[in-house]
Formats: sequence, structure tokens, C-alpha cells
Amino acid sequence: MTDVVSPAKIAASLSELWSPRVIGEVDNNYVKVAKIHGVFGWHAHLDEDELFYVLEGRLRIEMEDRSVDLDTGDLFVVPKGVRHNPVAEQECRVLLIERKSTLHTGDAVTEKTRSLEDQLRPV
Repeated sequence: MTDVVSPAKIAASLSELWSPRVIGEVDNNYVKVAKIHGVFGWHAHLDEDELFYVLEGRLRIEMEDRSVDLDTGDLFVVPKGVRHNPVAEQECRVLLIERKSTLHTGDAVTEKTRSLEDQLRPV
């Protein structure tokens, strides 16, 4: 991608919850945005870290040994192999950076699972 993009504006324009969309690439990683609300579900990415950056709102990431609360402008990296459950009590917009090999719901398949083809659809 060689165009200037606004992650916040793209995330705000999304109509589906928990359905990330790819907006860029950095080496072997995708840059994604998503609009989220509610509980995502417990999962892990066994071989990949996952970066969460809150564009707008609040996000809690529950892990087995602790939880972290993120506000607008906060960033957190879930280390590879750590089971986690993202929770947004109100609508929240996030930017994610993940390896291209990262499965959307990691080691779990749920109704929220999105294929890579779905995530690559034009916004």
C-alpha cells in the first residue's frame, strides 16, 4: 500500500464488530483495524505476538495471570502463547499488528473467526 490512510477513520467506518480489516503491510506483518464491543473469547497465538493499540475507547485484555486496561492512545503486546480475552464494555476501535500467519482467533474457532480473505476485503 502506498497511499496515506487514517486508521481511526477507517475503523470508525466499519459496520461489523470483531471483524478486523487489513489496511497496510510492514514486512511480514499486517496492520489491521477493528471496531469491537463485548467479549471476544479466550484464545492464544502459539507462535506470534499480537500488538493492540487503542485508537478510541477502552479495552481490557484479560490473561490467565492478570488483566490490563487500555485507554485511547495506549498500546500493549500480548506475548506469543499467552491465553487472552479482549473485552470492550463500550464500543472501541483498535489497531492491530500481527504476522501474516496469525490466525484471527488463534487456537480457537468461534462465530467471530474471520478468514484472511475476509480481512483483506477492501474497506
